[in-house]
Amino acid sequence: MPRRVEPLIKFFRHSGHDQPALAVTLMLGSLMMLGLQDALSKYLSVHITIWQFQFLRALVNLSVLLAIVFWMAEPALLRPRRISRVALRSAMQVIATLLFFGSAPLLTMTEMAGGLYTFPLFVAALSSLLPGERVGLRRWIAIIAGFAGTLLMLRPGTETFRLAALMPVGAGFFYALFVLCTRRLCRDESPMALVLGSNLSILMVSSAGILALSIYSPPASLAGYNPYLFTAWQPLLWWMAGIILVCGLLNSLSNLGLGKAYQSADSAMLAPFDYCYLIFATFWGFVFWREVPDAAAVTGMCIIASAGIFVAYRERIANRAVQAA
Repeated sequence: MPRRVEPLIKFFRHSGHDQPALAVTLMLGSLMMLGLQDALSKYLSVHITIWQFQFLRALVNLSVLLAIVFWMAEPALLRPRRISRVALRSAMQVIATLLFFGSAPLLTMTEMAGGLYTFPLFVAALSSLLPGERVGLRRWIAIIAGFAGTLLMLRPGTETFRLAALMPVGAGFFYALFVLCTRRLCRDESPMALVLGSNLSILMVSSAGILALSIYSPPASLAGYNPYLFTAWQPLLWWMAGIILVCGLLNSLSNLGLGKAYQSADSAMLAPFDYCYLIFATFWGFVFWREVPDAAAVTGMCIIASAGIFVAYRERIANRAVQAA
């Protein structure tokens, strides 16, 4: 085996100890790439459907993954230790992905990002239901404040409220389950095996969606409201295929990075850095569509981010107390 391959193999294997500096670096780089990928996918949402986008992107992801494994001559990296746990994690990611990207034609990048980034609050709330976890009063206050920030962004009951704005919030809930599965159930899995499981699941679900919409046409009202979600395969031009290829490459690199990051440090420590996605999403929204969030949206995002960071801070204190005891 060439010597230059050995560091890569070591990187892609699961880690038995925390590496905070590596985790933060991987997270920031991955979130920047994810923001660009999401902006490109939103740009494509008026030309193709979510099902063909996810199908083709999954093919690109799998091609990149297999190429890396073939180059390293390490097929064992693709073998999950517990298939059921990887499958559960993959299912949570598929649902979150469809809800998030399904809202792309209807919402701004800021609205999509703000709804999705309720997931750290959901992580904290759901953690309280797990054995050995306890969420104190101050964390519950922060969680409630964070969801108040979400309401400020969504503004239900006003003329600006759109039902589609709940889709990224739903994506945040299932992404929280995905994060918990990654940390609690799949820590000893290879990042390559996790990426393989996710993309195989997306490939199967998107194939089923393409087949179902080819056989059965949903009501015209649904297709008119969100053709990205409720129409069948659309003509694919060469430039669209090129953008999907770029999205697949960005997605492959960012998912590998995030998988390794969550395995390399405690999720509570990484939570503050995770909110940089809000900045990246707003940046790409301005670059592509000159989207500028209003005062209510910015305030809501700041409240959500502040609440999430405080929850992460309190979780670190609680974890240290447990370790000391």
